[in-house]
Amino acid sequence: MHRILITTVMLICSNIFMTFAWYAHLKNLGSKPWIVATFASWGIAFFEYLLQVPANRIGYAVMNLGQLKILQEVITLSVFIPFSIFYMKEGIKQEYYFASLFMLAAVVCVFKGAIVK
Repeated sequence: MHRILITTVMLICSNIFMTFAWYAHLKNLGSKPWIVATFASWGIAFFEYLLQVPANRIGYAVMNLGQLKILQEVITLSVFIPFSIFYMKEGIKQEYYFASLFMLAAVVCVFKGAIVK
């Protein structure tokens, strides 16, 4: 369980960097050439990979690949929704509720064997 917690925390931190790398330039660098946004995003993404790669290695020791991927997707959605609402000022959308329900279903499907044990 300790490795799952470490993996989860590292993936959350990684995902925060990833979300900013992928989307913050739309708000902050909209008037700059795309190449400037690209290099800024790569600079942010470097820190994402410093966390994501070891997190996946740690997680793969205690989870299978499908579980690791679903965990990452749930974290992605959990980070993206607040980012979209609070940072990008997009507001909450009905689609987020449905996406969250489907992700919950995916978690149950992929982790059901681990939960039952």
